[in-house]
Amino acid sequence: MKNTSLKVIAFAFFIGVAFSSRAQEATKTQFEPTDKSFQQYKYPDWFRDAKFGIWAHWGPQAVPREGDWYARNMYIQQGGDWETSAYKAHLKKYGHPSVAGYKDIIPLWKAEKWKPRELMKLYKKVGAKYFVSMGTHHDNFFLWNSKIHKWNSVNMGPKKDVVGLWQKAAQKEGLRFGISEHLAASYTWLQKAHGADQTGDKAGVPYDGNDPKYADLYHGKAAPGDDQWLTNNPVWQKEWLERVNEVIDMYKPDLLYSDSKLPFDSIGRTMLAHFYNQDIQKNKGNLEAVYTAKEISNGRFAQDVERGVLDSISEFPWQTDTSIGDWYYRTGQKYKTSAEVIQMLVDIVSKNGNLLINVVQTPEGDLEPDVLNILEGIGAWIKSNGEAIYYSRPWKIYGEGPSTTGNQEKGRFGGVTDIRAYQSGDIRFTTRDGVLYAFCLSMPTENVLINSLGKLSKYSDKAIASISMLGSKQKIEWEQGENSLVITKPTVMPDFKVVTFAIKFKN
Repeated sequence: MKNTSLKVIAFAFFIGVAFSSRAQEATKTQFEPTDKSFQQYKYPDWFRDAKFGIWAHWGPQAVPREGDWYARNMYIQQGGDWETSAYKAHLKKYGHPSVAGYKDIIPLWKAEKWKPRELMKLYKKVGAKYFVSMGTHHDNFFLWNSKIHKWNSVNMGPKKDVVGLWQKAAQKEGLRFGISEHLAASYTWLQKAHGADQTGDKAGVPYDGNDPKYADLYHGKAAPGDDQWLTNNPVWQKEWLERVNEVIDMYKPDLLYSDSKLPFDSIGRTMLAHFYNQDIQKNKGNLEAVYTAKEISNGRFAQDVERGVLDSISEFPWQTDTSIGDWYYRTGQKYKTSAEVIQMLVDIVSKNGNLLINVVQTPEGDLEPDVLNILEGIGAWIKSNGEAIYYSRPWKIYGEGPSTTGNQEKGRFGGVTDIRAYQSGDIRFTTRDGVLYAFCLSMPTENVLINSLGKLSKYSDKAIASISMLGSKQKIEWEQGENSLVITKPTVMPDFKVVTFAIKFKN
Protein backbone atom coordinates (compact mmCIF):
# COMPACT_ATOMS: atom_id res chain seq x y z
CA MET A 1 0.00 0.00 0.00
CA LYS A 2 2.82 2.33 0.91
CA ASN A 3 4.66 1.59 -2.37
CA THR A 4 1.46 2.16 -4.32
CA SER A 5 1.02 5.56 -2.69
CA LEU A 6 4.59 6.48 -3.50
CA LYS A 7 4.03 5.45 -7.13
CA VAL A 8 0.88 7.57 -7.32
CA ILE A 9 2.71 10.55 -5.86
CA ALA A 10 5.63 10.04 -8.24
CA PHE A 11 3.28 9.76 -11.22
CA ALA A 12 1.43 12.91 -10.17
CA PHE A 13 4.73 14.73 -9.78
CA PHE A 14 5.79 13.56 -13.25
CA ILE A 15 2.51 14.74 -14.78
CA GLY A 16 2.78 18.08 -12.98
CA VAL A 17 6.31 18.60 -14.24
CA ALA A 18 5.24 17.65 -17.75
CA PHE A 19 2.32 20.08 -17.73
CA SER A 20 4.49 22.78 -16.18
CA SER A 21 7.13 22.18 -18.82
CA ARG A 22 4.54 22.38 -21.59
CA ALA A 23 3.10 25.57 -20.09
CA GLN A 24 6.53 27.12 -19.93
CA GLU A 25 7.14 26.10 -23.52
CA ALA A 26 3.77 27.54 -24.57
CA THR A 27 4.38 30.87 -22.83
CA LYS A 28 7.99 31.11 -23.90
CA THR A 29 8.69 34.33 -25.79
CA GLN A 30 8.83 33.52 -29.47
CA PHE A 31 9.19 36.95 -31.07
CA GLU A 32 12.01 39.43 -30.78
CA PRO A 33 11.50 43.06 -31.85
CA THR A 34 13.18 42.54 -35.21
CA ASP A 35 11.91 42.21 -38.76
CA LYS A 36 13.79 38.93 -39.03
CA SER A 37 11.91 37.52 -36.06
CA PHE A 38 8.57 38.71 -37.45
CA GLN A 39 9.17 36.60 -40.56
CA GLN A 40 8.01 33.57 -38.54
CA TYR A 41 4.54 35.12 -38.24
CA LYS A 42 1.72 32.91 -39.52
CA TYR A 43 -1.63 34.45 -40.40
CA PRO A 44 -4.32 32.85 -38.22
CA ASP A 45 -7.10 30.97 -39.96
CA TRP A 46 -9.81 33.02 -38.29
CA PHE A 47 -8.63 36.17 -40.08
CA ARG A 48 -8.16 34.45 -43.43
CA ASP A 49 -11.63 32.91 -43.18
CA ALA A 50 -13.53 35.91 -41.78
CA LYS A 51 -13.30 38.29 -44.78
CA PHE A 52 -15.69 40.88 -43.34
CA GLY A 53 -15.45 43.05 -40.25
CA ILE A 54 -17.32 46.07 -38.90
CA TRP A 55 -15.67 49.01 -37.18
CA ALA A 56 -16.99 51.60 -34.74
CA HIS A 57 -14.95 54.68 -35.63
CA TRP A 58 -16.79 56.64 -32.96
CA GLY A 59 -16.07 59.05 -30.13
CA PRO A 60 -16.45 62.66 -28.92
CA GLN A 61 -15.63 64.09 -32.35
CA ALA A 62 -19.07 62.94 -33.51
CA VAL A 63 -20.77 65.44 -31.18
CA PRO A 64 -20.62 68.56 -33.42
CA ARG A 65 -21.97 66.53 -36.38
CA GLU A 66 -19.24 67.99 -38.62
CA GLY A 67 -17.42 64.82 -39.71
CA ASP A 68 -13.81 63.73 -39.44
CA TRP A 69 -10.84 65.54 -37.87
CA TYR A 70 -12.96 67.95 -35.86
CA ALA A 71 -10.59 68.11 -32.86
CA ARG A 72 -7.85 69.43 -35.15
CA ASN A 73 -9.77 71.46 -37.70
CA MET A 74 -11.70 73.45 -35.11
CA TYR A 75 -8.40 75.26 -34.46
CA ILE A 76 -7.81 76.23 -38.12
CA GLN A 77 -9.04 79.74 -38.89
CA GLN A 78 -7.44 80.01 -42.32
CA GLY A 79 -7.13 77.28 -44.93
CA GLY A 80 -9.27 75.17 -47.24
CA ASP A 81 -13.03 74.86 -46.81
CA TRP A 82 -12.73 71.33 -45.38
CA GLU A 83 -10.53 72.62 -42.54
CA THR A 84 -12.08 76.00 -41.81
CA SER A 85 -15.68 74.73 -41.85
CA ALA A 86 -15.08 73.07 -38.47
CA TYR A 87 -13.63 76.30 -37.06
CA LYS A 88 -16.65 78.30 -38.26
CA ALA A 89 -19.10 75.72 -36.93
CA HIS A 90 -17.35 75.62 -33.57
CA LEU A 91 -17.38 79.40 -33.29
CA LYS A 92 -21.11 79.45 -33.96
CA LYS A 93 -22.10 76.52 -31.75
CA TYR A 94 -19.66 76.64 -28.85
CA GLY A 95 -17.60 79.83 -28.86
CA HIS A 96 -14.02 80.79 -29.54
CA PRO A 97 -11.38 78.02 -29.22
CA SER A 98 -9.28 80.17 -26.92
CA VAL A 99 -11.94 79.47 -24.29
CA ALA A 100 -14.30 76.75 -25.55
CA GLY A 101 -11.89 74.18 -26.93
CA TYR A 102 -12.01 70.48 -27.66
CA LYS A 103 -11.82 69.76 -23.94
CA ASP A 104 -15.30 71.27 -23.72
CA ILE A 105 -16.69 69.01 -26.45
CA ILE A 106 -15.74 65.84 -24.56
CA PRO A 107 -18.31 66.25 -21.72
CA LEU A 108 -21.06 66.67 -24.33
CA TRP A 109 -20.55 63.12 -25.59
CA LYS A 110 -23.06 61.13 -23.54
CA ALA A 111 -23.72 58.11 -25.84
CA GLU A 112 -27.20 57.95 -24.32
CA LYS A 113 -28.70 55.81 -27.13
CA TRP A 114 -25.75 53.42 -27.43
CA LYS A 115 -26.77 49.77 -27.04
CA PRO A 116 -23.68 47.68 -27.82
CA ARG A 117 -25.39 44.29 -27.41
CA GLU A 118 -28.20 45.15 -29.82
CA LEU A 119 -25.78 46.59 -32.35
CA MET A 120 -23.52 43.55 -32.15
CA LYS A 121 -26.46 41.23 -32.78
CA LEU A 122 -27.26 43.31 -35.84
CA TYR A 123 -23.66 43.24 -37.09
CA LYS A 124 -23.53 39.48 -36.70
CA LYS A 125 -26.79 39.17 -38.63
CA VAL A 126 -25.38 41.40 -41.37
CA GLY A 127 -22.46 38.97 -41.73
CA ALA A 128 -19.52 40.47 -39.85
CA LYS A 129 -17.10 37.93 -38.42
CA TYR A 130 -15.03 40.41 -36.45
CA PHE A 131 -15.63 43.78 -34.83
CA VAL A 132 -13.17 46.60 -34.17
CA SER A 133 -13.65 49.31 -31.56
CA MET A 134 -11.97 52.66 -31.71
CA GLY A 135 -9.44 52.75 -28.89
CA THR A 136 -8.25 56.32 -29.31
CA HIS A 137 -8.29 58.68 -32.25
CA HIS A 138 -5.77 61.47 -32.93
CA ASP A 139 -7.67 63.50 -30.31
CA ASN A 140 -5.80 61.67 -27.51
CA PHE A 141 -9.07 60.71 -25.82
CA PHE A 142 -9.15 57.07 -24.72
CA LEU A 143 -12.27 54.91 -24.95
CA TRP A 144 -10.94 52.43 -22.41
CA ASN A 145 -10.60 52.45 -18.62
CA SER A 146 -7.06 53.76 -18.62
CA LYS A 147 -5.11 53.90 -15.39
CA ILE A 148 -2.42 56.19 -16.83
CA HIS A 149 -4.41 58.78 -18.80
CA LYS A 150 -7.30 60.64 -17.17
CA TRP A 151 -8.83 61.77 -20.48
CA ASN A 152 -10.91 58.64 -21.02
CA SER A 153 -14.53 57.60 -21.44
CA VAL A 154 -14.83 56.16 -17.94
CA ASN A 155 -13.83 59.43 -16.28
CA MET A 156 -15.59 61.73 -18.74
CA GLY A 157 -18.34 61.87 -21.34
CA PRO A 158 -20.45 58.71 -21.25
CA LYS A 159 -18.67 57.46 -18.07
CA LYS A 160 -18.47 54.01 -19.67
CA ASP A 161 -15.68 51.63 -20.68
CA VAL A 162 -16.54 51.76 -24.36
CA VAL A 163 -13.85 49.31 -25.45
CA GLY A 164 -14.74 46.89 -22.67
CA LEU A 165 -18.47 46.95 -23.40
CA TRP A 166 -17.90 46.51 -27.14
CA GLN A 167 -15.60 43.58 -26.40
CA LYS A 168 -18.11 41.92 -24.08
CA ALA A 169 -20.85 42.27 -26.71
CA ALA A 170 -18.61 40.91 -29.49
CA GLN A 171 -17.54 37.91 -27.47
CA LYS A 172 -21.14 37.13 -26.56
CA GLU A 173 -22.00 36.98 -30.27
CA GLY A 174 -18.92 34.89 -31.12
CA LEU A 175 -17.16 37.65 -33.07
CA ARG A 176 -13.43 38.24 -32.91
CA PHE A 177 -12.56 41.58 -31.35
CA GLY A 178 -10.11 44.28 -32.36
CA ILE A 179 -9.01 47.73 -31.23
CA SER A 180 -7.79 50.62 -33.39
CA GLU A 181 -5.12 53.02 -32.16
CA HIS A 182 -4.56 56.36 -33.86
CA LEU A 183 -2.47 57.72 -31.02
CA ALA A 184 0.89 57.75 -32.79
CA ALA A 185 -0.21 60.62 -35.05
CA SER A 186 -1.85 62.62 -32.26
CA TYR A 187 1.33 64.35 -31.12
CA THR A 188 1.72 66.38 -34.30
CA TRP A 189 -1.96 66.32 -35.31
CA LEU A 190 -3.05 68.21 -32.19
CA GLN A 191 -0.44 70.95 -32.59
CA LYS A 192 -3.08 73.19 -34.16
CA ALA A 193 -4.52 73.59 -30.65
CA HIS A 194 -1.32 75.46 -29.72
CA GLY A 195 -1.98 78.20 -32.28
CA ALA A 196 -4.05 81.38 -32.36
CA ASP A 197 -6.22 83.31 -34.82
CA GLN A 198 -4.29 85.11 -37.52
CA THR A 199 -6.89 87.85 -38.07
CA GLY A 200 -9.88 89.44 -36.37
CA ASP A 201 -10.52 90.68 -32.85
CA LYS A 202 -9.02 87.47 -31.38
CA ALA A 203 -5.82 87.62 -33.42
CA GLY A 204 -2.88 86.41 -31.35
CA VAL A 205 -5.04 85.18 -28.47
CA PRO A 206 -3.74 81.65 -27.69
CA TYR A 207 -6.08 78.73 -28.14
CA ASP A 208 -6.80 76.61 -25.06
CA GLY A 209 -4.19 74.05 -26.11
CA ASN A 210 -1.57 76.49 -24.85
CA ASP A 211 -2.87 76.27 -21.29
CA PRO A 212 -0.48 74.05 -19.26
CA LYS A 213 -3.48 72.67 -17.35
CA TYR A 214 -4.51 70.74 -20.46
CA ALA A 215 -1.11 69.57 -21.70
CA ASP A 216 -2.03 65.98 -20.89
CA LEU A 217 -4.83 66.23 -23.50
CA TYR A 218 -3.29 68.43 -26.19
CA HIS A 219 0.33 67.30 -25.60
CA GLY A 220 3.10 69.85 -25.26
CA LYS A 221 4.24 72.13 -28.05
CA ALA A 222 6.29 70.23 -30.64
CA ALA A 223 9.84 71.25 -31.45
CA PRO A 224 10.45 73.04 -34.77
CA GLY A 225 10.53 70.51 -37.61
CA ASP A 226 8.50 67.90 -35.72
CA ASP A 227 5.57 68.19 -38.11
CA GLN A 228 5.25 64.86 -39.93
CA TRP A 229 2.50 62.28 -39.43
CA LEU A 230 4.59 60.51 -36.77
CA THR A 231 6.51 62.51 -34.19
CA ASN A 232 10.30 62.30 -33.92
CA ASN A 233 10.22 63.13 -30.19
CA PRO A 234 11.65 60.09 -28.31
CA VAL A 235 9.78 61.01 -25.11
CA TRP A 236 6.45 60.97 -26.92
CA GLN A 237 7.37 57.74 -28.70
CA LYS A 238 7.98 56.00 -25.37
CA GLU A 239 4.73 57.39 -24.01
CA TRP A 240 2.93 55.93 -27.04
CA LEU A 241 4.44 52.52 -26.30
CA GLU A 242 3.32 52.61 -22.66
CA ARG A 243 -0.22 53.55 -23.58
CA VAL A 244 -0.69 51.09 -26.43
CA ASN A 245 0.75 48.32 -24.27
CA GLU A 246 -1.79 49.24 -21.60
CA VAL A 247 -4.75 48.65 -23.91
CA ILE A 248 -3.17 45.42 -25.19
CA ASP A 249 -2.63 44.07 -21.69
CA MET A 250 -6.06 45.12 -20.38
CA TYR A 251 -8.17 43.73 -23.25
CA LYS A 252 -5.93 41.28 -25.13
CA PRO A 253 -7.61 41.95 -28.49
CA ASP A 254 -7.52 39.52 -31.41
CA LEU A 255 -6.66 42.41 -33.74
CA LEU A 256 -4.79 45.68 -33.31
CA TYR A 257 -4.91 48.42 -35.95
CA SER A 258 -2.49 51.34 -36.27
CA ASP A 259 -3.45 54.35 -38.37
CA SER A 260 0.04 54.57 -39.80
CA LYS A 261 2.94 52.40 -40.75
CA LEU A 262 4.38 50.40 -37.85
CA PRO A 263 5.27 53.42 -35.69
CA PHE A 264 8.62 54.57 -34.41
CA ASP A 265 11.02 51.92 -35.71
CA SER A 266 12.45 49.90 -32.79
CA ILE A 267 9.75 51.15 -30.40
CA GLY A 268 7.03 49.96 -32.75
CA ARG A 269 8.76 46.62 -33.15
CA THR A 270 8.89 46.32 -29.36
CA MET A 271 5.13 46.85 -29.22
CA LEU A 272 4.50 44.32 -31.97
CA ALA A 273 6.66 41.64 -30.36
CA HIS A 274 4.79 42.18 -27.11
CA PHE A 275 1.41 41.99 -28.85
CA TYR A 276 2.31 38.69 -30.50
CA ASN A 277 3.93 37.18 -27.43
CA GLN A 278 1.14 37.98 -24.99
CA ASP A 279 -1.32 36.49 -27.49
CA ILE A 280 0.72 33.26 -27.61
CA GLN A 281 0.48 33.09 -23.85
CA LYS A 282 -3.24 33.90 -23.92
CA ASN A 283 -3.90 31.09 -26.42
CA LYS A 284 -1.65 28.49 -24.74
CA GLY A 285 1.02 28.42 -27.40
CA ASN A 286 -0.98 29.41 -30.48
CA LEU A 287 -0.61 32.80 -32.12
CA GLU A 288 -4.01 34.13 -33.20
CA ALA A 289 -3.29 37.86 -33.11
CA VAL A 290 -3.49 40.07 -36.18
CA TYR A 291 -1.79 43.45 -36.44
CA THR A 292 -2.64 45.79 -39.32
CA ALA A 293 -0.49 48.74 -40.39
CA LYS A 294 -0.34 50.92 -43.48
CA GLU A 295 2.75 49.64 -45.22
CA ILE A 296 3.80 46.58 -47.21
CA SER A 297 3.97 43.80 -44.66
CA ASN A 298 6.37 41.29 -46.22
CA GLY A 299 4.63 38.73 -44.06
CA ARG A 300 5.27 40.46 -40.72
CA PHE A 301 1.64 41.53 -40.21
CA ALA A 302 -1.42 42.35 -42.35
CA GLN A 303 -1.06 45.34 -44.64
CA ASP A 304 -3.94 47.80 -44.36
CA VAL A 305 -5.10 50.00 -47.24
CA GLU A 306 -7.30 52.96 -46.33
CA ARG A 307 -10.07 53.93 -48.76
CA GLY A 308 -8.57 51.74 -51.49
CA VAL A 309 -7.87 48.17 -52.56
CA LEU A 310 -4.86 46.31 -53.91
CA ASP A 311 -4.73 45.87 -57.68
CA SER A 312 -3.83 42.17 -57.71
CA ILE A 313 -3.74 39.02 -55.59
CA SER A 314 -1.46 39.53 -52.61
CA GLU A 315 0.79 36.74 -51.40
CA PHE A 316 -0.12 37.77 -47.85
CA PRO A 317 -3.58 38.37 -46.38
CA TRP A 318 -4.38 42.08 -46.11
CA GLN A 319 -7.22 44.44 -45.25
CA THR A 320 -9.06 47.45 -46.64
CA ASP A 321 -10.40 49.90 -44.08
CA THR A 322 -13.08 52.30 -45.20
CA SER A 323 -16.39 53.76 -44.07
CA ILE A 324 -20.00 53.66 -45.19
CA GLY A 325 -19.82 57.46 -45.10
CA ASP A 326 -17.60 59.99 -43.36
CA TRP A 327 -15.45 58.64 -40.56
CA TYR A 328 -17.45 60.52 -37.94
CA TYR A 329 -21.08 61.51 -38.09
CA ARG A 330 -21.75 64.50 -40.33
CA THR A 331 -25.17 66.00 -41.00
CA GLY A 332 -26.30 65.36 -44.56
CA GLN A 333 -23.46 63.05 -45.49
CA LYS A 334 -23.73 60.69 -48.45
CA TYR A 335 -23.48 56.97 -47.73
CA LYS A 336 -22.27 54.12 -49.90
CA THR A 337 -25.05 51.88 -51.18
CA SER A 338 -25.26 48.26 -50.09
CA ALA A 339 -24.44 47.24 -53.69
CA GLU A 340 -21.27 49.33 -53.62
CA VAL A 341 -20.17 47.73 -50.36
CA ILE A 342 -20.85 44.24 -51.75
CA GLN A 343 -18.90 44.98 -54.95
CA MET A 344 -16.01 46.24 -52.87
CA LEU A 345 -16.12 43.18 -50.60
CA VAL A 346 -16.06 40.77 -53.54
CA ASP A 347 -13.20 42.59 -55.25
CA ILE A 348 -11.15 42.61 -52.04
CA VAL A 349 -11.78 38.96 -51.19
CA SER A 350 -10.83 37.88 -54.72
CA LYS A 351 -7.40 39.42 -54.03
CA ASN A 352 -6.81 37.67 -50.68
CA GLY A 353 -8.05 40.58 -48.58
CA ASN A 354 -10.58 41.42 -45.89
CA LEU A 355 -12.97 44.36 -45.71
CA LEU A 356 -13.22 46.33 -42.45
CA ILE A 357 -15.96 48.94 -42.81
CA ASN A 358 -16.96 51.68 -40.40
CA VAL A 359 -20.67 51.86 -39.68
CA VAL A 360 -21.33 55.52 -38.88
CA GLN A 361 -23.01 56.05 -35.51
CA THR A 362 -24.76 59.19 -34.36
CA PRO A 363 -23.17 61.03 -31.42
CA GLU A 364 -25.84 59.41 -29.27
CA GLY A 365 -24.72 55.96 -30.39
CA ASP A 366 -27.57 54.66 -32.53
CA LEU A 367 -27.81 54.27 -36.32
CA GLU A 368 -29.75 56.37 -38.80
CA PRO A 369 -32.50 54.69 -40.87
CA ASP A 370 -30.38 55.09 -44.02
CA VAL A 371 -27.54 53.15 -42.42
CA LEU A 372 -29.91 50.43 -41.20
CA ASN A 373 -31.23 50.02 -44.74
CA ILE A 374 -27.69 49.68 -46.13
CA LEU A 375 -26.87 47.02 -43.54
CA GLU A 376 -30.08 45.16 -44.35
CA GLY A 377 -29.10 45.04 -48.01
CA ILE A 378 -25.61 43.74 -47.22
CA GLY A 379 -27.02 41.10 -44.89
CA ALA A 380 -29.57 39.88 -47.44
CA TRP A 381 -26.86 39.39 -50.07
CA ILE A 382 -24.49 37.62 -47.69
CA LYS A 383 -27.24 35.28 -46.55
CA SER A 384 -27.53 33.97 -50.13
CA ASN A 385 -23.93 34.37 -51.28
CA GLY A 386 -21.81 34.02 -48.14
CA GLU A 387 -20.55 30.55 -49.02
CA ALA A 388 -18.53 32.14 -51.82
CA ILE A 389 -16.97 34.66 -49.40
CA TYR A 390 -16.26 33.03 -46.05
CA TYR A 391 -13.41 30.48 -45.89
CA SER A 392 -12.65 31.15 -49.54
CA ARG A 393 -9.23 31.65 -51.11
CA PRO A 394 -8.10 33.40 -54.29
CA TRP A 395 -8.22 31.50 -57.56
CA LYS A 396 -5.46 31.55 -60.21
CA ILE A 397 -6.47 35.11 -61.18
CA TYR A 398 -8.67 37.53 -59.28
CA GLY A 399 -10.92 38.37 -62.20
CA GLU A 400 -11.45 39.54 -65.74
CA GLY A 401 -13.33 42.28 -67.57
CA PRO A 402 -12.98 46.02 -68.23
CA SER A 403 -12.04 46.85 -64.63
CA THR A 404 -8.98 44.59 -64.77
CA THR A 405 -7.40 46.13 -67.87
CA GLY A 406 -5.82 49.48 -68.61
CA ASN A 407 -5.17 52.18 -66.05
CA GLN A 408 -7.03 51.73 -62.78
CA GLU A 409 -7.90 54.87 -60.83
CA LYS A 410 -5.74 55.20 -57.75
CA GLY A 411 -7.17 55.13 -54.23
CA ARG A 412 -6.77 58.02 -51.81
CA PHE A 413 -4.17 56.32 -49.63
CA GLY A 414 -2.71 53.65 -51.89
CA GLY A 415 -3.94 50.84 -54.12
CA VAL A 416 -6.78 51.52 -56.52
CA THR A 417 -10.07 53.23 -55.75
CA ASP A 418 -12.49 51.16 -53.68
CA ILE A 419 -15.69 52.35 -55.42
CA ARG A 420 -15.93 51.88 -59.18
CA ALA A 421 -18.57 51.78 -61.90
CA TYR A 422 -18.48 48.09 -62.77
CA GLN A 423 -19.93 46.58 -65.93
CA SER A 424 -21.69 43.24 -66.34
CA GLY A 425 -18.55 41.83 -67.98
CA ASP A 426 -16.54 42.44 -64.79
CA ILE A 427 -16.01 39.07 -63.14
CA ARG A 428 -14.30 38.17 -59.86
CA PHE A 429 -13.30 34.71 -58.64
CA THR A 430 -12.93 32.90 -55.34
CA THR A 431 -12.56 29.20 -54.61
CA ARG A 432 -13.53 26.99 -51.71
CA ASP A 433 -13.59 23.20 -51.25
CA GLY A 434 -12.93 22.61 -54.94
CA VAL A 435 -15.78 24.88 -56.10
CA LEU A 436 -15.01 27.96 -58.20
CA TYR A 437 -17.23 30.97 -57.61
CA ALA A 438 -17.64 33.56 -60.36
CA PHE A 439 -19.20 36.89 -59.38
CA CYS A 440 -20.77 39.22 -61.93
CA LEU A 441 -20.14 42.61 -60.35
CA SER A 442 -23.05 44.16 -62.20
CA MET A 443 -26.36 42.51 -63.04
CA PRO A 444 -26.02 40.67 -66.39
CA THR A 445 -28.23 42.03 -69.15
CA GLU A 446 -27.34 39.20 -71.54
CA ASN A 447 -25.49 35.88 -71.50
CA VAL A 448 -22.43 35.79 -69.24
CA LEU A 449 -19.10 35.16 -71.00
CA ILE A 450 -16.12 34.06 -68.91
CA ASN A 451 -13.03 33.92 -71.09
CA SER A 452 -10.81 32.46 -68.36
CA LEU A 453 -12.90 29.28 -68.44
CA GLY A 454 -12.80 28.61 -72.18
CA LYS A 455 -11.41 25.19 -73.09
CA LEU A 456 -8.26 26.73 -74.56
CA SER A 457 -7.64 29.09 -71.64
CA LYS A 458 -4.41 28.49 -69.73
CA TYR A 459 -6.44 28.74 -66.53
CA SER A 460 -8.90 26.01 -67.52
CA ASP A 461 -7.44 22.58 -66.78
CA LYS A 462 -10.59 20.68 -65.79
CA ALA A 463 -13.89 20.03 -67.53
CA ILE A 464 -16.91 21.68 -65.95
CA ALA A 465 -19.46 19.33 -64.37
CA SER A 466 -22.22 21.75 -63.28
CA ILE A 467 -23.09 25.40 -62.68
CA SER A 468 -25.62 26.84 -60.28
CA MET A 469 -26.58 30.35 -59.24
CA LEU A 470 -26.48 31.13 -55.53
CA GLY A 471 -29.82 32.12 -54.07
CA SER A 472 -31.73 30.32 -56.82
CA LYS A 473 -32.97 26.78 -57.52
CA GLN A 474 -33.53 27.23 -61.24
CA LYS A 475 -31.50 25.18 -63.67
CA ILE A 476 -28.63 27.07 -65.27
CA GLU A 477 -27.87 26.48 -68.95
CA TRP A 478 -24.26 26.79 -70.05
CA GLU A 479 -21.77 25.76 -72.69
CA GLN A 480 -17.99 25.61 -72.45
CA GLY A 481 -16.59 26.71 -75.78
CA GLU A 482 -12.98 26.91 -76.85
CA ASN A 483 -12.65 30.61 -76.10
CA SER A 484 -15.11 31.13 -73.28
CA LEU A 485 -17.64 29.67 -70.94
CA VAL A 486 -21.09 30.94 -71.89
CA ILE A 487 -23.73 30.99 -69.16
CA THR A 488 -27.20 31.61 -70.51
CA LYS A 489 -28.80 34.54 -68.72
CA PRO A 490 -31.22 33.04 -66.18
CA THR A 491 -34.87 33.82 -66.75
CA VAL A 492 -35.30 34.96 -63.16
CA MET A 493 -32.49 36.96 -61.56
CA PRO A 494 -31.96 37.54 -57.82
CA ASP A 495 -32.76 40.91 -56.28
CA PHE A 496 -29.08 41.76 -56.12
CA LYS A 497 -26.75 43.74 -58.32
CA VAL A 498 -23.94 41.22 -57.77
CA VAL A 499 -24.75 37.70 -58.98
CA THR A 500 -22.74 34.61 -58.03
CA PHE A 501 -22.32 31.36 -59.99
CA ALA A 502 -20.94 28.21 -58.36
CA ILE A 503 -18.92 26.13 -60.83
CA LYS A 504 -18.07 22.53 -60.07
CA PHE A 505 -15.54 20.48 -62.04
CA LYS A 506 -15.28 16.86 -63.05
CA ASN A 507 -12.72 14.78 -61.16
